[in-house]
Amino acid sequence: MSTESPQHHRPFRTSRRTFLFGAAAGLASVALSTATARTASATAGGAKVVAETYVAANMLDLTIDSPALGTTAMVRLLLPYGWKPRPSQTWPVLYLLHGSGDDYTAWTRSTDVRALTDNTEMLVVMPSGGRDGFYSDWLNHGAGGPPRWETFHLVELRQILETYYGAGGERAIAGLSMGGFGAMSYAGRHPGMFAAAAAYSGLVHTTYEDTRGTSLIEGVLVKDGYDPMALWGDAQLNADVWAAHNPYDLAHNLLGIPLYVSCGNGTPGPLDPPGTPPDLLIEPLLAEENAAFVSRIRALGGTITADLYGPGTHNWPWWQRELHRSIPMLRQAVGAVSR
Repeated sequence: MSTESPQHHRPFRTSRRTFLFGAAAGLASVALSTATARTASATAGGAKVVAETYVAANMLDLTIDSPALGTTAMVRLLLPYGWKPRPSQTWPVLYLLHGSGDDYTAWTRSTDVRALTDNTEMLVVMPSGGRDGFYSDWLNHGAGGPPRWETFHLVELRQILETYYGAGGERAIAGLSMGGFGAMSYAGRHPGMFAAAAAYSGLVHTTYEDTRGTSLIEGVLVKDGYDPMALWGDAQLNADVWAAHNPYDLAHNLLGIPLYVSCGNGTPGPLDPPGTPPDLLIEPLLAEENAAFVSRIRALGGTITADLYGPGTHNWPWWQRELHRSIPMLRQAVGAVSR
């Protein structure tokens, strides 16, 4: 069983298909590290690293026992040059968040992020966000409790990284689709925590045109067997909870940092493989959400770069390109230098 799925209850329907689609010799796919498990400080709520696995020379996977999640979760790190266990030095941090139906391996599996950041003095953090965790502490019909993804990422994981893995206080955050929502929502909910944020085909207006926005999220949850009311509650009865997580509604908290958003319109474009069918649902809706979000940020006087590039589907070639286009902004915001 995957350790990244929300654990608040068993899904009420069986999961079906998802909606998203050098290294030293002998280190790739190596066995478990023998490093002693590291316990986080008291402020991390008792979360601790129970295993480390070096996937490659500068790629380290952590297994974290998380009280916030009630289970273990995986985190992949791309380590900066010169990193060593329990470093005395600190580095700027870039969080990269995955999309729905995916996991912590997504960015290194489907993009060249490792090569892209190899010469940058920066710690890249790619955490599990749950199959459909939506980077939130779930309401669970008012009962609270696991899964608490926001607490895991911004309290437990952050404390562990800063205490044991050389994470500094300068942070940027980026993500795709559900992860794009997470990047903008986290930055908006925690002003001052992140120096820049980027979203690629992100869900940046969760209540766009009322049910058009909410239905996409609820539909994803139902498709994968989760109770759609357990996330933020009913979109009408719990409108305050939805608004408290919605990047569009949090726009006023995002005005002090540089932002980057990108999205296609669902029509197959030059980066899509031959024969790719049009995306008639997800990317067209997200294009409208992003346009509305950009207009709101600009109306409020914020700084945002928008690449609403027209033809392009909800797919990895576009997200890799947009990572390349936005990485200079993200690096500069945290003061990461190239060696």
